[in-house]
Amino acid sequence: MNNPREEKTIFIIKPDGVKRGLIGEIISRIEKRGLKIIALDMTQATKEEMDDHYPKDKAWIKRLGEKSLANYAKYSINPEEKLGTSDPEKIGEMIRAWVIEYMTSGPVVKGMVKGVHAIDMVRKLCGNSVPALAEMGTIRGDFSVDSAVSANLNFRSIRNIIHASETPEEFANELALWFTEKEIHDYARAEEDIMF
Repeated sequence: MNNPREEKTIFIIKPDGVKRGLIGEIISRIEKRGLKIIALDMTQATKEEMDDHYPKDKAWIKRLGEKSLANYAKYSINPEEKLGTSDPEKIGEMIRAWVIEYMTSGPVVKGMVKGVHAIDMVRKLCGNSVPALAEMGTIRGDFSVDSAVSANLNFRSIRNIIHASETPEEFANELALWFTEKEIHDYARAEEDIMF
């Protein structure tokens, strides 16, 4: 295992976070946690970039559909009536397409963070990916009330403000997509000797 202080992760402030003026708030929360921003850039993502960003494997797509079907069952909604299918793979494909459309609907801010257990820490700061279930005090819990059911019923992606790498493997894929070596700047934060 590498030193936890050296762990890196990627975050992307999504179009709704940018349009709502939450960039500074999000970066502030990351830095106040003791994590270090080592790369930062605003960009208008292309469909090709987003298509490469989100997994294409059948298991991941099916899992998206299964999550939606579980939410539909919880709220007694018939997916056949609303989406024309109850096949989790077909529903997962729909959701993936909505997400790509959403992520290319406006500028995003992509960043890289380094610090102790950076992947887990940034995910914790973000909160549950379904804002309606996110704890207060998290980015999604404080700034969004969207739900997967509401999004699906309106044939759109859930608006949940921020993306953060979930695993080291996901980070490695995203690093190759979003940053060159020249764009990454490591440095010592003033309080590193005190905090760690």
